[in-house]
This record gives sequence, C-alpha cells and structure tokens, in this order.
Amino acid sequence: MKKIKLIITLLIIISLTQNSILAAFWSKNETKSLGNSIQQEEYPESKDVEPNVEDAMTETKVIVGGVEEVMDITLEECLRCALGNNPRVQSALQDVFASDARIRQAWSAYFPQLSWQTGYTKIKQLQLSDALGRNLIFNYYVLGQISASQMLYDFGVTQNVVTIRKLDNLGYKITLTGIVNDVICEVKKAYFNLQYALEARKVAEEMVTRYESFYNQAKAFYISGTSPKVDVTIAEVNLSNSKLMLIQAENAVDIAMAKLNNTMGLPYSNKYRISDNLRYNPCNITLNEAIETAKESRPEFQLAEIKVEEANQNVKLVKKSYFPTITVEGQYQKGGRSWTSNYGYNFGGYLNFPTINAMLIKNEIKEAKALHSREQANAINTKNNIYFEIQEAYYSMIERKNSIPVAFLGLKQAKENYELSYGRYKVGVGNPIELKEAQVQYQDAMLKYYNTLYLFNTARANLEKFIGKNLADGEVKLDVDFNNKTSKKKSKKNS
Repeated sequence: MKKIKLIITLLIIISLTQNSILAAFWSKNETKSLGNSIQQEEYPESKDVEPNVEDAMTETKVIVGGVEEVMDITLEECLRCALGNNPRVQSALQDVFASDARIRQAWSAYFPQLSWQTGYTKIKQLQLSDALGRNLIFNYYVLGQISASQMLYDFGVTQNVVTIRKLDNLGYKITLTGIVNDVICEVKKAYFNLQYALEARKVAEEMVTRYESFYNQAKAFYISGTSPKVDVTIAEVNLSNSKLMLIQAENAVDIAMAKLNNTMGLPYSNKYRISDNLRYNPCNITLNEAIETAKESRPEFQLAEIKVEEANQNVKLVKKSYFPTITVEGQYQKGGRSWTSNYGYNFGGYLNFPTINAMLIKNEIKEAKALHSREQANAINTKNNIYFEIQEAYYSMIERKNSIPVAFLGLKQAKENYELSYGRYKVGVGNPIELKEAQVQYQDAMLKYYNTLYLFNTARANLEKFIGKNLADGEVKLDVDFNNKTSKKKSKKNS
C-alpha cells in the first residue's frame, strides 16, 4: 500500500510540474500558439476600435489610425474623376483615335505600293513533251523581283472616301461629346441622390432622438401613475420603428455612394464626405434660350446633320463606281536559268477600267439615295425629339422650382404642429396617438422637402444634358446681336 501511495504522489507531482512548464512555454510563445490565446494585435477589443473622433460640422465619425482616410469631395471633383476614369469616355475616345487612323488609311491610295518576290519554279511542258517524244523540263529561278506602282488619279473616288472618313471622324468626336454630356448628367444625379440620402439619414437620426424623448416622457408618466402602460408600449414600438428606419437610411447612403463611385468609374474608392448639402441652385433660363442653346451645343443635333452629309457623300461615291484609274507601274527582275544568269524590267502607264455591272451600279445608286432620304427623315425626327425633351425637362424643372416654397411651408407647418402636440403631451393634456401622428407628419414633411430639392436639381441636370451645356448660376451667354437687340428694346421702353 505504501508503494502505491508513493507512486500516486509522484505522478501527481510530475503532472503539476508538466502543467506549469507548459503554461510557461505557452506564455512565452503565445504569438506562435494556435487557438490557445487571443492575439490582441489581430483581434483587439471592441472598445479599442470604436469611433472616438467626431466632426461636428458634417457629423461624420472617423476611426483614428484606421486604414481608410476620409476626405471631403465636391461635385466638381466628382466630375473630374468621372471624365478621367469613366470607361464609356475612354471607349469613345479610342473610337476617335481609330477613326482618325482610318482617314490616313483612305489617303494611302495616293502613296506608292512596293512589293518584293523571290522563288524557284520547275516546269514540265506537257504538249511539247508529247509532240517531241521526250520530257522537256525547265528550271526557273527568281533571285528578286521588285514591283512598284503609283496611282496618279482616280477621278475623285479617293477624295470622296476621305471626305466620308472625315465626316465619320467628326461624328465620333460629337459622339464623345454626347457621352461626356451623359456622364456629367449621371454623376450629377448620383451626387444629388447621395446628398438626399444623407439628408434622409439626418431626418432618421432626428426621429430616433425625438422618439427617445417621447419614450422617456411616457415612461416618466407611467412611473408617476399619470398614464397607462399602453403609452409606454406605443412609445417603445415607435422607437423601434424609428431605429429600423435609421438602419435603412444608413444602407441607402451606402448604396448611393456606391452608385456615385460606379458612375465616376471608381467602384473601389474609399469612403469620403460630401462637402456641401442639398440646396436650391437658381436657374432663370427661358425656354427659347434653351432651344437656341441646344442648336449650337446639343451633340445629337449636330450629329444628325453630319449623318445626312455623310449619306450624301456616299451617293456621290457610288456614282463613281465605273470611273477608271490612272496608274504607272514598274518592275525589275533578276534570275533565269540560274539565280543571277539574267535580268529584266518593264515600265508603263495604264488607264484601268473596273469591271462594270450596270444593273449592280444602278441599284447601288438607288440604295444610296434611299439611305440619304432616310437620314434626312431621321434628322428631322431627332430635332423634333430634342425639342420635346427640352420642353419636358424645362417644364419639369419649373414645376419642381414652384414646389420648393410649398414644400418648405408644409415643413414649417408640420414642425409647428409637432411642437404643439409635444407640448400638449408633455403637460399631460395630449395623447400618444396625436403625438405620433404629428411626428409622422413632421418626418414626411422633411423628407418631402428634401425630395423636392433633389427632384429640382435632377430636373436641372436633365435640362443641362438636353441643351448640351452646363448652366452657370442659371445664366446662358447669348450672341452679341441678341444682346444688342434686347438692350435696344429696353432703351426704347425706358425712353
């Protein structure tokens, strides 16, 4: 028995010693452990990474020492980023470069053509071999054969092709302008949408604060015995719903920022702050001024006229399908029975007529004329659609402009109604249902006001897109004659 107790005691001592050694080992090598201890460097406490710096101006929290570096950004900076990074702009720019190269390809018809050839040919004459009764085999060597040809004149065919390519190049440039115009409009809309989402989030945060005050007041009344438990329950439900709306508003901000980043061509951009708030930018342009500006600046308006001229040039080109070309050619050869046994050359000028199919050429001309008439009709349709788009955007902007003071008045009235309802409830006269309705009306009025500002700025961006020109402070610079006429009219009225 004594031996057994001694053995058990020794085992316990060895086990305790082993555990202390392992504990010391793991404490010294905790960075190399696998799941035995939490590494504070990789998994810090939540309190260590909470936002602890707040910008009082924008109410945006920044993590000190974080990877993301928050910066302020304006609409002009967003537009510059979009024009430099949007893939649609880059694609249209490459189309311009490609069409410019096609112009030089068309001019290449006036440049000389050179070719060089070498080879070996073995020939057995079938007819002579059969007539003479023996095989006649010839070996023909060509050490080098250099050929050169130069087209002197083709009666305007190349000139027509070059003109069509130039018109095509001009069309691509105008298309690039139109794409830039579209991208600018999309960036503006996305920027205004982000501004609206930020304002909606502020409204949601304010509602959470107000519902918390409502809940605290209801809870105080219940504790004092002046209101039933149902008032506290209603306040709790309202507070929970307001927190849910705040979560949705924050998610809407993230989505709006992602949309703006995608529009700029920077989908992986870090987070940033919007330096200005959603506001009213006056626009005093008239409908006639918008239409006259579109005639000079709208890319689609100019592109329609270019397509008509391009179709007209194509008709002229098809009519020259049977025209000849004047060329000179020269050739020098060295070879013969051996690689250097002999040489030869030829030189001459030629008037080359193409193979003429009268039926084909006649119907090609008919097709080109029909396409020309089609482009004329398309140009008229494009101009009509432009007029309609301008009118629609203009009247929509006027509607939003007139809605802003009405929405602001509704916001003011809803705020007064809420303050009266909250005052009545605070002194114990009002009821929670009345206060909730006032809060909902106040929230809806704020969102409606910000939405009206957003719709006005969006309508203005659409109008700028449809006239093809940005409006600086709502002003459009007209030509000198128009300004002189208006000044003369004003002077006559004054006199």
